[in-house]
Amino acid sequence: MSILEMKVPSPGESITEVEIATWLVKDGDYVEKDQAIAEVDSDKATLELPAEQAGIITLKAEEGEVVKVGQVVCLIDMSGAKPEGTAAPVAEAPKAEEAPKVEAPKPAAAPVATYATNSPSPAAKKILDEKGIEASAVSGTGRDGRITKEDALNATPGAPAMGVSSGNRAQTTTKLSVLRRKLAARLVSVKNETAMLTTFNEVDMSEIFRIRKQYKEEFAAKHGIGLGFMSFFTKAVTRALQMYPDVNAMIDGDYKINNEFCDISIAVSGPKGLMVPVLRNAENLTLRGVEASIKELATKVRDGKITIEEMTGGTFTITNGGVFGSMLSTPIINPPQSAILGMHNIIERPVAVNGKVEIRPMMYLAVSYDHRIIDGRESVGFLVAVKEALDNPVEILMGGDERKALEL
Repeated sequence: MSILEMKVPSPGESITEVEIATWLVKDGDYVEKDQAIAEVDSDKATLELPAEQAGIITLKAEEGEVVKVGQVVCLIDMSGAKPEGTAAPVAEAPKAEEAPKVEAPKPAAAPVATYATNSPSPAAKKILDEKGIEASAVSGTGRDGRITKEDALNATPGAPAMGVSSGNRAQTTTKLSVLRRKLAARLVSVKNETAMLTTFNEVDMSEIFRIRKQYKEEFAAKHGIGLGFMSFFTKAVTRALQMYPDVNAMIDGDYKINNEFCDISIAVSGPKGLMVPVLRNAENLTLRGVEASIKELATKVRDGKITIEEMTGGTFTITNGGVFGSMLSTPIINPPQSAILGMHNIIERPVAVNGKVEIRPMMYLAVSYDHRIIDGRESVGFLVAVKEALDNPVEILMGGDERKALEL
C-alpha cells in the first residue's frame, strides 16, 4: 500500500493557517491527480486544493476546521483501484461573459469540479437529511448553484408563502469565514486608524451612453469583449491620479510614499465576498485593454481562480455599488491605500443645461480619502477631474477620435 499524505500548501507570504471551506469529495472517493478536492479560505482569498496523486482519499479535517500550513488534511491511497465505469472528471470550458458594466455580469462556468444546480456538499447533504429537506427545495449559493453547508444550516422545511409568518423564532449561528473575519478586522482598523472623509460630485453619463450605444456591437465584433463603463472610469481615474499624485500615495509610519504608477484595484463581488483584483499600470492600458483585463480578472474571481498576487499592491480602488442599486454611499478606504472612488446607480433626473431643464442619466460619485495625507483641495480637485473626463470623454479621454480610441 502506497499512502500519500497531503499537506496544506502555503497560499502566500505571511499566511500561516487556512480554513477548510468545503470538501468537494467524500471520504473513500477515488480522485484523479490535479482534481479539485477542497476549497480553502485564507484571510485573503479562497483557493482550490488539487489532489497531488490519483487514488482513494481519506479525509483528515472537517469542513470549517482551521488548519495550519503544512498540516496533513487527507491521505491518498495510490494503490487504490479506480472503480469500474468511473470516468475521469472533465474540465468544462468557461462560458463567454460580457465585460463588466452597470448590470452585474453573469458568472462564467467553473472549469474545474463543476456541479449540477442543487447538488449539496457531503456536509450539506447530511444536514438536509437530518432536517428532512429535499435538496431540490434549497437554493444553493455555491459555485454553479451548489448547496453549501451554510445553505443547509439556513434551510427551513415548509417555508410559508410570502407575507405569511410561520411563527418560527429559531436562530442559526454560523462561524464567519477566515476571509470575512479578516475583512471585518481591516474595516474596523480603517475607521479607527485613518482620518477618513468623503467628498461627493455628480456626472452626466449622456456622452458615454451615446458612445456605447453607437459602437458596442462593432467593438464586441472586433475585440470579442463588451464595451462597459469601467474602462471610461478607469481611464478618468488614472488621468486624475496623475494630476493629483497625493491621492495615489500612501502613509508608511512618518513617511509618505508616492507611486509613479497607477495600479487600480477593481472591487468585484464573488461567491466568497468582495475581492479587489488589481489592474497593473492601468495608466498605460487602452480602453480595450482595460475591458479585457477586467473581464479576465472578474472571471477568475467568480471561478475561485484569482491568486493572492493578483489582489495585492493596488494604489487606488474603484468600487461600484450601483450594480446593487445604491444611489449614494461613503466607501471605506482599502488599506494601505489612501483613497477610493465609489460609483453609484445611474438615474434619469432633471438637470439644468444651458438655462433649460433636460432629463439626463446622472450618477453620483463619492471619493473617500485619508485626510492625514490628502488635503481637501487635492480630494475635491481629483473628483472634479474625474467628473470632467466623464462628462466630456471624447475630448479628454479619447483625444477627439472615438474610433481610434476604441481601436476600430
